Amino acid sequence: MYTLDQTELFEEEIRKSRFRAIACPVESEAEAKARLAEVSDPAANHNCWALRIGQTYRFSDDGEPSGTAGKPILQAIDGQALDRTLVVVTRWFGGILLGSGGLIRAYGGTAAACLRAAAKTEYVERVALSVSLGFSDLALVKARLSALAGLVMDEETFHARGARLAFRVPAEKAEEIGRMIADLTSGRAAGIGK
Repeated sequence: MYTLDQTELFEEEIRKSRFRAIACPVESEAEAKARLAEVSDPAANHNCWALRIGQTYRFSDDGEPSGTAGKPILQAIDGQALDRTLVVVTRWFGGILLGSGGLIRAYGGTAAACLRAAAKTEYVERVALSVSLGFSDLALVKARLSALAGLVMDEETFHARGARLAFRVPAEKAEEIGRMIADLTSGRAAGIGK
């Protein structure tokens, strides 16, 4: 799965109707609703959209015939293996009816072209872990953690006997990293976990 690095914009004219796609990275449905309100044009004829956040998806045809706008936009998102993504395709009617097939191609094609042009990053699900270490173990554990791919160090808080490290790791490596810390410290590390 991938996610967008930043917001992307794409416009095209199809049989005198103007279509504008805006693809946005989003972390929650609340953020998606806020972005939708921000990028929709109330003066346009239609602001059709779709979003995918994990297993959650939503879409709207915004007055277009059912299944001709929101679903093709969602298929463009899924077709490029994107997650945490909102795409809004705005249409200004140009006077020529496109028919159901034409609308599906126009909305889905505009969304897909926008997403193809967007910069993407592979999405990695991470879990938060923390551990309390004595000063004698701190340097070795920090060195090993810094060598791990995909680890994000969030916080290092010192206390009287050492430090507490808070970090995020790829979900599939969390248990392995916990065992590594326990082995490196011969079981002296406290509170290894979420």
